Amino acid sequence: MSALSIWCRYRFYVLLLSISLVTVLFFSSKPAESQYRTTLNRVNSQATLVAKNPHQFKVTENVHKTVLDNGLTVLIKEVPTVPIVSVQVWYKFGSRHEEPGVNGIAHQLEHMMFKGTESRPIQFGRLFSALGSDSNAFTSYDQTAYYGTVERDKLKALLVLEADRMQNALIDTEKLASEKRVVISELQGYENSPEYRLNRAVMQAVFPHHPYGLPVGGTKADVEKFQVEQVQKYYQNFYSPDNAVLIIVGDCQVEKTLATVKEIFGNIPKSQQSSVNSQQSTVNIPTQHSAFSSPIVLREPGAAGLLQVIYPLPEVNHPDIPALEVVDYILTEGRNSRLYQALVESGLASEVAASVGGLQQASWYELLVTADPDQDLGKIESVLNKAIANLSRTGVKAEELARAKRQLEAAIILSNRTITDQATQLGNDETTTGDYRFTDHYLAAIEQVTSADVVRVINKYLPKSYGKVGLFVPKLTQQKEIGSKKPAKHTQENLNSDSSVTSSEVMKYLPSLDETTDTLQQNHQARLPQQFTLANGLEVFLLADKSTPTVTLSGYIKAGTEFDPDGQAGLASLVADSLMSGTKTKNALTLAKTLDDRGATLDFAAYRNGMRIQGDSLAEDFPVLIQTLADGLKNSKFPQKELDLNLQQALTSLKMELDDPAEVARKIFLQSIYPKKHPLHTFPTVQSLRKIRRQDVIAFNKKYYRPDTTVLVLMGNFEPAQMRSLIQAEFGDWQASGNPPNINYPQVSLPKNIIRVNPILPGKTQAITYIGYTGIKRQDPRFYAALVLNQILGGDTLSSRLGEEVRDRQGLTYGIYSDFQAEKDFGTFWIEMQTSPEDTNKAIASTQQVLEQIHQQGVTASEVETAKQTLIGNYNVSLADPEELTHKILMNQVHGLDPRELHSYNQKIQQVTLAEVNQAARELLYPNQVVVVTAGPSVALHLEVPAEEITVVAGDR
Repeated sequence: MSALSIWCRYRFYVLLLSISLVTVLFFSSKPAESQYRTTLNRVNSQATLVAKNPHQFKVTENVHKTVLDNGLTVLIKEVPTVPIVSVQVWYKFGSRHEEPGVNGIAHQLEHMMFKGTESRPIQFGRLFSALGSDSNAFTSYDQTAYYGTVERDKLKALLVLEADRMQNALIDTEKLASEKRVVISELQGYENSPEYRLNRAVMQAVFPHHPYGLPVGGTKADVEKFQVEQVQKYYQNFYSPDNAVLIIVGDCQVEKTLATVKEIFGNIPKSQQSSVNSQQSTVNIPTQHSAFSSPIVLREPGAAGLLQVIYPLPEVNHPDIPALEVVDYILTEGRNSRLYQALVESGLASEVAASVGGLQQASWYELLVTADPDQDLGKIESVLNKAIANLSRTGVKAEELARAKRQLEAAIILSNRTITDQATQLGNDETTTGDYRFTDHYLAAIEQVTSADVVRVINKYLPKSYGKVGLFVPKLTQQKEIGSKKPAKHTQENLNSDSSVTSSEVMKYLPSLDETTDTLQQNHQARLPQQFTLANGLEVFLLADKSTPTVTLSGYIKAGTEFDPDGQAGLASLVADSLMSGTKTKNALTLAKTLDDRGATLDFAAYRNGMRIQGDSLAEDFPVLIQTLADGLKNSKFPQKELDLNLQQALTSLKMELDDPAEVARKIFLQSIYPKKHPLHTFPTVQSLRKIRRQDVIAFNKKYYRPDTTVLVLMGNFEPAQMRSLIQAEFGDWQASGNPPNINYPQVSLPKNIIRVNPILPGKTQAITYIGYTGIKRQDPRFYAALVLNQILGGDTLSSRLGEEVRDRQGLTYGIYSDFQAEKDFGTFWIEMQTSPEDTNKAIASTQQVLEQIHQQGVTASEVETAKQTLIGNYNVSLADPEELTHKILMNQVHGLDPRELHSYNQKIQQVTLAEVNQAARELLYPNQVVVVTAGPSVALHLEVPAEEITVVAGDR
């Protein structure tokens, strides 16, 4: 659906801009992912597996809506299944409401809303972190939203903070200047992507006289000109209760919660504006009759050719939007879709992405095709247009229509499993469509779409001349493989730092909490999974949960990239990619169709130390997913044609990674830490991929894919006894011979001094830096102290020492994070940040200084207590997400931990002492023995350390 697609399928970088989204980059190597969405006829489902649930799942079931006297719309949904609650405030104000010349001011204001209030002059990220809240914010075209998910006893505190910044935000010249630099850093990160730059150009052409044609976050030129009076004006005009929707979903009583809301928000006055939406633009929206001229062509540095087509559509509430959504799924969703068959299966492209973006004043259908190397974009455009025309000419098959409808239904239900997602859906529907019940009505409308409707909307909205075409033609640049470096000499500057708000002051500004009861974690404590092991060694964990009609699967096989043979890096990933390429009884398309027909998903990703499996489906269809998984693991045949296709896609992905500063920095960082012949040093190259043969794939699969190194975790709406029988029936005959393979990770010493590496990527605007060295393993007794230490150091970009100094005070980065990645066989400590080229050296110097301060002086008792509260709160919130919960159960088993670790984690964190954290700081932080890798535009390296203590290497890419 159009509104839903913004959340579930929108794959470009222009719709939502988030202030503090934390992306964890697994140093165990970026996975190669293989995804299959599928299904099976309902007659093949085993109904006895599914626990009885007579109620059809509805997003808006049990939602209570109230409008307060001051105009605040309040939506409350009681979901008592887990002891947490999500609080979200959605303002009906986005980039669409900006006046000419101030593009991006809504996004800038979103950032300023974290800078404190008159009564709480403190970074609000620190307050949210102290509550253990999973908090974030984003700006879109039609709205700006703030959300946090916490334990239920912290509901009132979160409401107090949101009410405070609704009316009392501090917006001054000094804070604005700092945060403008942060926003520019964020925008430069988007500009690193050719996909983003192409989308900006095409959207401007489609909406030349409307804010929808401008980037949500603005441009560097506009942001630099913002004045504090302008930002204050927009805050006063749009941040008011009569222009906001408050959503509360979770373990809360409606009447009691509503009373609390009235107490906290009821006295906030309405806006003084006659209409808070008075600045809306309503002119020059393109129609379906728009005919566009020749394509936009960008010839810039990049890796792969891109084709983008955008078709203007009517607003989100238009009755044709459901049929257009069905068209989208028929064209692009799954391996059996029309455009996947025409473009990817033919070898012309490596990926086809699409979405229907539905907004208040207009919508659009967006297609993005990533070309395989040496493929002609003109030919790709011709094939795309022909496929759409053929669908119009021949009509849609009944099975295609049914599959698309089922995929949409499953996508909506699966995307609303957590209370955060349910609250987000309600907020998006209420502010975008004017009706929080939109999703449920939309599902009904999807069900009514006919074959005739599909043809009608294609003819009406998707003729060739109605789409604006953009082409990204990469300029050839001299690319080198990872690891190419040459020496250079540089110096580094030093920066003084001053500490601002202490942890004790954070607690002073934190609202009081509701009384905590001993039963707060009762729901979680009772959720230890059942465990059993098949005779062949396969381990299984089952956790019944009837809160939604879905099942979630997480799995692991010890078949990661650590086992790649010399000279064949990429083999493990290619095997994972090819598991669904054909079995003894089904070809690739049949396997994909099996899942696609029910909207189920099955993903495979090869990491350093294992191959991960992720599957999701509606509960009634889960037997199909298990049967398909078992077939792929036991019976894959790896046909040569499919291997050739997957190998070509791997080569395209590699080429794009070499144009991505984050990927380049990550890989060179690891190669600078771990020596040659170490399992973490090697990455795929063009040469290593081209050396792989079918017999190598078959041999790897036979050797490493075995039941005695496999773990499966299943959670959802099923009866455990029936699920156990199903697992036994499907996997009981899977056999392996000999002992399971193993690998030795050699001990790696720290660098003797500071090592700087500066790979240069032409055409980039933002630099990505990694700082770190080898770290501790998961079983290290200092692990829990290290977690607390890391939370203080850089666990959150808005509340940590690094975030406070480098981001909040100096405005040098959009995001900075640290992590002790502790695996069973290895560990890596790292800090990651994104900076403008001119700010990179200052940010690195400040980061090293923070490391030095904590290493020498330690941290405070109040910091330790706040960090422990944050970790425990975040952990409890994460247990309410089926995918996170199953992943935790899975990795506890992989790491050799007791299953009770799931619930003893909090106690172990609580027992960490100040002395243990400071000891960890002395033993685990080495500010003068680090590898520093900065990838992106050219950065002049200035090093203010004795030359004999520094090794600097740089490489042009």
